[in-house]
Amino acid sequence: MAGLAVNVDHVATLRRARENVSYPDPVYAAVLAELAGADGIVVHLREDRRHIQDNDVKILRNIIQTKLILEMAATSEMVEIALGIKPDVVTLVPEKRSELTTEGGLNLLVNANAVSESVATLQNAGIPVSIFIDPEPEQIKLAHKINAAMVEIHTGSFVEAKTKKQQEKVLSDIRSCAMLANKLKMTVNAGHGLCYQSIKAFKGIAEISEFSIGHSIIARAVMVGMERAVKDMIALIKDL
Repeated sequence: MAGLAVNVDHVATLRRARENVSYPDPVYAAVLAELAGADGIVVHLREDRRHIQDNDVKILRNIIQTKLILEMAATSEMVEIALGIKPDVVTLVPEKRSELTTEGGLNLLVNANAVSESVATLQNAGIPVSIFIDPEPEQIKLAHKINAAMVEIHTGSFVEAKTKKQQEKVLSDIRSCAMLANKLKMTVNAGHGLCYQSIKAFKGIAEISEFSIGHSIIARAVMVGMERAVKDMIALIKDL
């Protein structure tokens, strides 16, 4: 069965809604997610530090027992931070200051050279690198060409599709790209915007090793608690 990596960024977003408070603590949320059965914890350390802070990542590195996945831009500053923290996996993502959340995958057709340098530096230091990319075969091939250990397929276009026909097309693209990446011996993850309903559509895509899910789990945790929110999602993934 596929694993579940829980993104706790939005706990930090809630913390930032009030100045000079230390709660809710994304570290505490991460511990609760692990105790509920999560296979990993995801945090995105943005260049503008809008939610997760450097100290959050440092503490998480010391206490996470499963796997710490650090999402970040492919910049020299972030690479240096990752080399110091040594997360279990780095996921390279695009960033725009104006976006509320990551809006799409890294375009390797444009950024392959710069991303390749970051991939080489991190993986030479023993940190496996995943590239967050849209479900396009050429992007998968380029990720393989620059020696990324894995890819995370962006599922946002599926979640945001307005019609069933559009959903079916995007899902077909995701399935094809997952198969291609698997054939190229790359680990395949998937995420962005998935919730307790949309996750069901991924039944039968055995190539996906792990789903990265944050907002819907944190939103549900506000109502029912983190343990139940994580366990409910794990139960759905088990049925895929």
